Amino acid sequence: MRAWHHPDLPRLPGTGPIPTVHETASGAKTKLSISGTATIYVCGITPYDATHIGHANTYLAFDTLNRLLRDAGYQVQYAQNTTDVDDPLLERAAATGRDWRELAEEQTELFRRDMEALSIVPPDHFIPVTERIDEISAAVAQLVEQGTGYRVEDDVYFDIAAAQESSPWVLGEGSHLDAETMLALSAERGGDPDRPGKRDPLDPLLWRAERPGEPSWPSPVGPGRPGWHIECSVLAQLVLDVPLTVKGGAQDLIFPHHEFSAGHSAALSGSPLSCAYVHAGLVGYQGEKMSKSLGNLVFVRTLLDGGTDPRALRLALLAHHYREGWEWTDADLEHAEARLAAWSSVGSFPENASGKPLVDSLRETLADDLDTPAALALIDERVADGTSLSPLERDAIDALLGIRL
Repeated sequence: MRAWHHPDLPRLPGTGPIPTVHETASGAKTKLSISGTATIYVCGITPYDATHIGHANTYLAFDTLNRLLRDAGYQVQYAQNTTDVDDPLLERAAATGRDWRELAEEQTELFRRDMEALSIVPPDHFIPVTERIDEISAAVAQLVEQGTGYRVEDDVYFDIAAAQESSPWVLGEGSHLDAETMLALSAERGGDPDRPGKRDPLDPLLWRAERPGEPSWPSPVGPGRPGWHIECSVLAQLVLDVPLTVKGGAQDLIFPHHEFSAGHSAALSGSPLSCAYVHAGLVGYQGEKMSKSLGNLVFVRTLLDGGTDPRALRLALLAHHYREGWEWTDADLEHAEARLAAWSSVGSFPENASGKPLVDSLRETLADDLDTPAALALIDERVADGTSLSPLERDAIDALLGIRL
């Protein structure tokens, strides 16, 4: 599936440092391990109500990482899925009298427009789940054959205990959660820990057998549709070499989604899915986490159609460190608009010689766990004296932060 238009990225002289990131599984700041091409897989949207500020915050975090890896001299292969068949999408379609396919395509197109407006570098592989059902169902059949998948009635589940015995994966190594917390999050985030017949309450669904009125595909394990976690596991391995450089998403994907995607991949391939797991903080609004289920959403398209400069919206998000949780207010946008005006007001003639000191400082600051707030502060300090920004400085602000002045 097509993604969106690639923004022009200025080439800067030399190369920046390899970024360090906070790796969720280890809990430590880690310099990325890259052999050849850097590979990034970021979990995409379920396209039934896109794109809110929380989405934009996550994809901007990994856009920053993508830009820094390119600036460090690496080729990058970036993949992102769309979960274009899932319970929330089907429920929204039924509630609004829409065909689920039309709703998914409509919202995916809206997402494309929003990402392009925000100058997000598009993924090299933009993959709807429905285009890869055959490969996903074949992987489920493989897990059943090797004993890490089993049936409860006609549905297929992942056997956590069997997978831990036969693959390099241990439940809890990624999330560091206790069993009680895992059970609560499983029930909250799409799992069914209370279902009778499961070998372990946490065993996740691999394949949902055909139900009346639901979309279904033929497969080696019977008609139906895939579970959530197996989708990303298979898609990542189809288009990228594993282990990945980075598997990313928002913090609410740490468990169960990323935990079980890693388990499925290890069971299928015998290899870890990723060298590093990186997660963006969650954005709140009106005292709660911004989420579709709560309905407390601030939509990117509403702001853009209301006249907001997409560069200001990007700056409002970059003003927060990607790992922090924070709450969106009108003041975020007001501060960003004032910052954009200040940066734009300085001249464009190269009075500041080459501008290399600022470029070097930006590279070093951003490579330290994607510290965008500190990078913005460096530029604020640079423009405070009113002297003009050199062409190199402007190119760096564009290439590294996605703000074209």
